[in-house]
Amino acid sequence: MNYPVWDLSVGAGLLIAIVAILHVFVSHFAVGSGLFLVVTERKARRDNDPALLGWVKKHTKFFVLVSVVFGAISGVGIWFTIGLISPQATSNLIHIYVWGWAIEWVFFFLEITAGLLYLYGWDKLEPKLHMWFGWVYFWNAWLSLVVINGIITFMLTSGNWGKDQQFWTGFFNPTYFPSLLFRTAIALALAGVYALITASVLKDTALKARIVRWAAAWTIPALIVLPAIGWWYIKRIPADIWANARGPMPTATTYAGLAVLLIGAALLLALVTVLMPKRMNLAVSLLLLLISLGAMGSFEMVRESLRKPYVISNYLYSNSLYSATLPGDGGFSEDEVSANGALKSAHWVVNKEITPANELDAGHEVFRVECQSCHTQNAYRGIRKLIAQRQWDEAKIEAMTGGLNFMHNGVMPAFAGTDQERVALAKYLSSLEPITTEATNASVDGATVFARNCAMCHQVTPADPLFTNLVRDPAAAADALQSLPALFPVMPDLKLTAQQRAAVVQWINAQRGPGGPAYSAQAANTEGAK
Repeated sequence: MNYPVWDLSVGAGLLIAIVAILHVFVSHFAVGSGLFLVVTERKARRDNDPALLGWVKKHTKFFVLVSVVFGAISGVGIWFTIGLISPQATSNLIHIYVWGWAIEWVFFFLEITAGLLYLYGWDKLEPKLHMWFGWVYFWNAWLSLVVINGIITFMLTSGNWGKDQQFWTGFFNPTYFPSLLFRTAIALALAGVYALITASVLKDTALKARIVRWAAAWTIPALIVLPAIGWWYIKRIPADIWANARGPMPTATTYAGLAVLLIGAALLLALVTVLMPKRMNLAVSLLLLLISLGAMGSFEMVRESLRKPYVISNYLYSNSLYSATLPGDGGFSEDEVSANGALKSAHWVVNKEITPANELDAGHEVFRVECQSCHTQNAYRGIRKLIAQRQWDEAKIEAMTGGLNFMHNGVMPAFAGTDQERVALAKYLSSLEPITTEATNASVDGATVFARNCAMCHQVTPADPLFTNLVRDPAAAADALQSLPALFPVMPDLKLTAQQRAAVVQWINAQRGPGGPAYSAQAANTEGAK
């Protein structure tokens, strides 16, 4: 709230994802191919293979254009993008890890310098000196990954950093080592994938076949071990975070499944290239590249999804509010904003006071400072579509915003602000997709009632205590739903009709009963014992 909000119609999160995934995809290639080039050059010189050596020389030009040029530009693009979209988080990461960034920039400078000397030294340097520059490039590129990995994993699993705020406590966090090994394996796999692109256009089929097999020897083993390393990575994530990912909004598990599927597809296609190396062509190599990009992007989306509602785990929320005020944070905690008001806390808003005349505009400003870091009006995670799907009128929006931190297993921060600001936000959101109270009460279909009123926080499973006793006495359960706060104080006071309450209880029972998708033998035995 110290900074202005960048109004980005396509969605801030989507823009960061596009820029970051493309950069990460190239930067991992830059690490792996540094090793690939020098090892392949050594192999060509040892075997006295001028054809292979000539290809490595040409592949170096492709490597420098992609990794050094595009990688450096897209890296700057990430800083530019996150600085505009999430300046508070960017400031925190710079201040917390200022020496880490300084060390990484030294590695990056040496990496770029060695890479350019390696490219332009092919015909000017002695072979040993030339390969020495190749090794200098690789080790600095990998050490750059070592440093950045510590900062990236800190954002997901900060560990005990909140207690002592020490550099190394946050750096060597629970997911540091599995993530480093995972990313190193990705880098080696991508080295082979990118090599197939320049190999696929070769006219010499015998040389092409040798290079394809050599590239596959880098890609296939790395792809085989990735799922095991990924499982280790997941096991190091705190159980409550991973449990959220399997809740009503399973974005992380969806992308995890997609990543496994795409890794399998990439492995299968790589095996095919080994069986038919001479038939390798540019279309196949580009297809493998796209599949690999999808797998890499899916992994990054898993990490980003697991981190919600935080930008920095247990410290800074996605809307730039702190979960707790720590010395030197320079921002506002959610408690401070709740006490003082969002509009009075935010520096870059027009309306500090809400009046009947400006209530709609004030609600829009509350949306910008509280919600727009994740939601747009009509595009990425568009709020208009969500309201229309759930048929929420102004009263229901106001009620639901009181328990945002319980929605979707806690992937959103709680609303921070005054009750008057929450009313103004509800008025603004309802103006985007006007829905009458009559429309919200029109449906008496149990599945629809549940989807519109309950599914944001609940799943119909035997583990959910809210549904434990519904199969015993449906009539009593329907009566109990007349006052949701009586069941759980933070639940919104939704006013369902008698028909809707009966319908949703009947539908829940159908899901949980024998043969229903939420039924389990364990639940049946438990209920039978009772």
